[in-house]
Amino acid sequence: MLFGDEHVQKYEETDGEVGHVWQDGVPTLILTTTGRKTGEPRKFALIYQTHGDAYVVVASKGGAPDDPGWYKNLVAHPNVKVQVGAEKFDAVARTASAEEKAELWPMMAAVWPSYDDYKVKTSRDIPVVLLDPA
Repeated sequence: MLFGDEHVQKYEETDGEVGHVWQDGVPTLILTTTGRKTGEPRKFALIYQTHGDAYVVVASKGGAPDDPGWYKNLVAHPNVKVQVGAEKFDAVARTASAEEKAELWPMMAAVWPSYDDYKVKTSRDIPVVLLDPA
């Protein structure tokens, strides 16, 4: 099972042949953000689904009380890079509105049911993010 930096490394080395389809057949992408403090690129493997032309990810951090670093990075710097399988592209990240989230959350929880567990575990409003190809 791939996690963290190893997941990113294997994904990039194989153009997604290893790592795109992850645990239980769940698809993942590589999100590259700009560090809000360092200005350095930061890469993360995240579960995704598509919605129209956008890619949807959830800033769950396993239900932790604070948002994940990658989410804080993209709020500060919304221009990101995305890799889905072998395809690489620039995107603009934005947090889903309450109306969009009401539609997108069930779609994401259907793919990764633990999202519903994470939502109960934390008092924060877990952000859903749309990555719109630039």
